[in-house]
Amino acid sequence: MTQPKQSLRSITAQDLYALQLLTDARLSPDGRQVVYGVQRLDKKTQKKYANLWMAPTDGSGERQFTQGDQTDASPRWSPDGRSLAFLSSRKEGESAQVYVINADGGEARRLTDLKGDIANLTWSPDGRSLLLEFTQKDQEVIDREADEKKKKLGVVSRHYTRLFYRGDGQGWLGHERTHLWVVDIAKGRMKQLTSGSVYDEYGASWSPDGRSIVFCSNRRENPDLEPDLIDLYVMPAAGGEMKLVKTPRGPKGTPVFSPDRSRICYVGARDPNEWWQNVELWVVPADGKGIAHSVTRPYDISLTCSTLDDVGAGFQMPPVWSADGKVLYFQISERGSEKLMAIAVDEGTLYTVIDPAGCVGTFTVDDRQTMMAYFLGTMTDPGQVWVRDMEMGNVRQLTHLNQALLTRLDLGKVEEVWFKARDGHDLQGWIMTPPGFDPKQKYPSILEIHGGPQDQYGNLFMHEFYFLAAGGYVVFFSNPRGGTGYGEEHEKAIWGRWGTVDYDDLMDWTDLVAKKPYIDRRRMGVTGGSYGGYMTNWIIGHTHRFAAAATQRSVSNLISMWGTSDLNWVFQLPHGGKSPQESIDVLWDRSPVKYLGSATTPTMVLHSEMDFRCPLEQGQQVFTALKVNRVPSEFVIFPEEPHGLSRIGRTDRRIDRLNSIRRWMDTYLKPVSTKPAKGTEALKQLK
Repeated sequence: MTQPKQSLRSITAQDLYALQLLTDARLSPDGRQVVYGVQRLDKKTQKKYANLWMAPTDGSGERQFTQGDQTDASPRWSPDGRSLAFLSSRKEGESAQVYVINADGGEARRLTDLKGDIANLTWSPDGRSLLLEFTQKDQEVIDREADEKKKKLGVVSRHYTRLFYRGDGQGWLGHERTHLWVVDIAKGRMKQLTSGSVYDEYGASWSPDGRSIVFCSNRRENPDLEPDLIDLYVMPAAGGEMKLVKTPRGPKGTPVFSPDRSRICYVGARDPNEWWQNVELWVVPADGKGIAHSVTRPYDISLTCSTLDDVGAGFQMPPVWSADGKVLYFQISERGSEKLMAIAVDEGTLYTVIDPAGCVGTFTVDDRQTMMAYFLGTMTDPGQVWVRDMEMGNVRQLTHLNQALLTRLDLGKVEEVWFKARDGHDLQGWIMTPPGFDPKQKYPSILEIHGGPQDQYGNLFMHEFYFLAAGGYVVFFSNPRGGTGYGEEHEKAIWGRWGTVDYDDLMDWTDLVAKKPYIDRRRMGVTGGSYGGYMTNWIIGHTHRFAAAATQRSVSNLISMWGTSDLNWVFQLPHGGKSPQESIDVLWDRSPVKYLGSATTPTMVLHSEMDFRCPLEQGQQVFTALKVNRVPSEFVIFPEEPHGLSRIGRTDRRIDRLNSIRRWMDTYLKPVSTKPAKGTEALKQLK
């Protein structure tokens, strides 16, 4: 029941503590219940925990399935539906292990004792084994952790010979590679299927008869020099020789056998090193005797889940074959949403299965393919579990996470706007007005710019946007050229030329919003993170129209970014494909820091200390350039946090980030009262 408007309140930064986030959703083989994960926060310890829940598909209620202060994740049904395997970190300081539990409840049985990271659990068709992707810790690390003196002293030095030696959110990488293992369910015996010190194997899945495993791997002499040259391999499930399945050169992922084992589908782009290309759905004969072909190419769609949010969204799932092998189900990003599509493999006919004003994430079907369970997030709801009758098309919402909170909030309103760029290109944007909005009043506003750039804004919940709007701002955001969801021409437009037509699109969008009668043109701000931070830096160096800016986890210098990002040398690819030694003038011309001598916009620079995607030095250069030129500026540094602080960081730091941005915008976008403050009000202002 909706509460009266007058009893509602605005969202706060502290509300991040109250949000419960859906982490996974899997339908049982008989289609009768869904297991899903729910993440919660402990405000005192700042720790995040997750437990498993169950919901019958008839909508009769939800119940908590696992208990305790740990993280239970990746639940996977056994083929007979009697058991669940999942990952759980049940001992302090220990990496997550595989557990198995009866689907009716009871005590979970620990199955593994591995030192390292486990991913991608998959049951064998006969239910006797689990396939794992496992990255073992280096022996040096294992030995150090077992010796209290060595553990206290810490790392003495790190030695690397490979190009990719650190990963954002992962830290400094170990020397062990990701390999395939099988664990016997009954006895817990482990068997390693692949090995080696140069290659990784991932994206693995079983053949329907359980005799073979298909997986992805880059087997080039030096994979770090050719990271997109990924191939498909098939090997016996019992171990043995792997055979190459011939496919075109280029990136690939999530291979899946057809029900009759005759074909394999996978997702991938046409060519290596061309990130602007659509991610297409491919089909190839499993015996390697035919040619792989893309079944989605005629439709100019991309198999991605690229809509940005800051509260957790559903996963990109492998394509799902229909029981008769004639149809494939898959997700796409399109016009601010994520849809579930189906295509008749041989005829090439494309169908829309679920087309919400939102984003379809994790989806699974039952054995008979009469029921589907899926994650659905919208602009006003962080995400729920829904089910769909595959024959009738009827849908039902099973979970009601965060409803007690959301029904108490006035989030304001959001208007979708389509507009023309100066060259006639169609663009999509959204205008969010604050709670209690009065169109007769004048409001300060904030332009939000998305990262990527191969991403999109759209129909997913953005706590940050609502928080800024709650501060009395009109928040406006759009999808300029360079992003996903509008076809290859839209995405390729800035390949090798950031800061050109994307800048024009953002200025055209700002012009449109500035003409609204409720916008105060003198009090417009701009912010963005990652590529959005790049564009924020570019904007303040090219125009003085904004009265305040906040650049977050930004790119500022393409020359120094080369080799210091965890993307390493491949960061040259979106900027002409040549190293600084070959194209230093090109990279410098496209670097925002070159133009900051012209900047006058008061700017807050926010950066994470352990950001390995856009290293801290990128923010340092912006702050230094602004300070030297006497531009009002402030540097906010978050210790221990990675590039994704705004989404996955420690909650108190996320809150400080939000409050810092709004404080900065308030300072420069809100008029200061000229009346003398008295009594307690004067004290408040001093504080």
